[in-house]
Amino acid sequence: MADPTPTPPPPPAADAAPKAPPRNQALRMLGLPALPRKLPSRNWMIFWTISGAITAGIIYDKREKKRAIAKWSHAVEHLAREPLPDNSLGLAQPRKLTIYLSSPPGDGLRVAQDHYTEYVKPILAASGLDWEFVQGRREGDVRAYVAERVRRLRRGWENGDELDPTKEPTKEEIVEAFRKSRGIKDYDGVRGDVVIGRHTWKEYVRGLHEGWLGSLAPPPEPLPVTPTAESITDDKSAEGQSSEDKPAEDKPAEEKPAEEAKKPKRPPQPRPHNTTADYSTAFLPPRAPNEFDPSAPINEPHLLGFLNTPTRLYRFFNRRKLADDIGREVAAVCLCTYREYQQLAADADAASPTDSSDQPQCEQQKELAWEEKDWVKTVWKEDDPKDTEAAEVTEKIHAKPIIMDSRIAERMRRFQLLPEDEERIGKIVVPEEEVEGWTKGKLRQLYRWGARKAFEKKKASPLDGEDVD
Repeated sequence: MADPTPTPPPPPAADAAPKAPPRNQALRMLGLPALPRKLPSRNWMIFWTISGAITAGIIYDKREKKRAIAKWSHAVEHLAREPLPDNSLGLAQPRKLTIYLSSPPGDGLRVAQDHYTEYVKPILAASGLDWEFVQGRREGDVRAYVAERVRRLRRGWENGDELDPTKEPTKEEIVEAFRKSRGIKDYDGVRGDVVIGRHTWKEYVRGLHEGWLGSLAPPPEPLPVTPTAESITDDKSAEGQSSEDKPAEDKPAEEKPAEEAKKPKRPPQPRPHNTTADYSTAFLPPRAPNEFDPSAPINEPHLLGFLNTPTRLYRFFNRRKLADDIGREVAAVCLCTYREYQQLAADADAASPTDSSDQPQCEQQKELAWEEKDWVKTVWKEDDPKDTEAAEVTEKIHAKPIIMDSRIAERMRRFQLLPEDEERIGKIVVPEEEVEGWTKGKLRQLYRWGARKAFEKKKASPLDGEDVD
């Protein structure tokens, strides 16, 4: 009788290859490789997690920034469709704004221009308004322009809007005279000033005070310093000693070529017609308006330095909030809704190191005061007498506090949205197609094209398939 217990199978050979796991049939039919059966290593997981988080943060912030700019652009786009007056015969001028921007402390003008192009210009372009630029490359350029613009207005009152024959007219005066001769009337209404950055705001306020409270005549030139006999002998001895120390071979190399001497220099900056100490004794012109053109200070965060990298990264990933704040201010400028500047209580712990005081201050002195903490340290240091660029600046404004005169402060106005405008703009919904990127937009187009080809039937004509003689 046979043994009922079956014999065990023979053990597999040691050199036999392991059997490959079965592949996914769907992937195999598509020609795709088999998916890995384990997660990547620890280092790869850390790398892809950090890279994915940074990429997602950048993409999300960029999309929401575009959404905020698009929302405020939609809020003012109806202004572009408003026609000019019918009785103007095509000669009426639209409302014109003035944009003031200047080089931030420690950097160039290009930074301010990029900031304006990214956050301010799209909303102004959607509103259909006209604007002009005032750009300052040095500290004090904006102050000089604002003061000269006010003085030109005051001279027009005294001279009966006639040009001074003893002086060469400027481009603005030539254009204005041409328009008057052709019967083109200037815009009669509220205009507005957009001031970008705390440093530009300081120069703007200082220029208003100088133009309205300063004299029309230029200040007297400072007397030249007459050198004494001791200083002359000291200079000669120093020059003789330095010439002896230098070898003869280095003298030709140090001589400047004639081409560099022929380079055109920037025009000198006009000297201020008054100082902040002259405000209380100055005389305000009787024809000064009760309300000046409203203004809107715009944020311009500008932080430099390697040690400030964490703060700069935080601001980089939250540019959508900056776009929303700037869009609100620019929309108020376009809609032309404004109010008076208010009187603030004393604040010893002020955000600005130059405006901390125990006395009540005007709202103009507190505008964008937090930006001063981000400025480079060279702003607060005294200028080097050997620095030629610093010598061209006739008055240092950035490092000094804003001094307000009550007569000027009560005439200034600030742009601000009305509650009903805030409610209307809050209901604006920006379509996703306006803020999506290139990849998502192309995928959306591909999906719509496929759906149209698959589900939409072509309407057949009754003559299809028949020969028509």
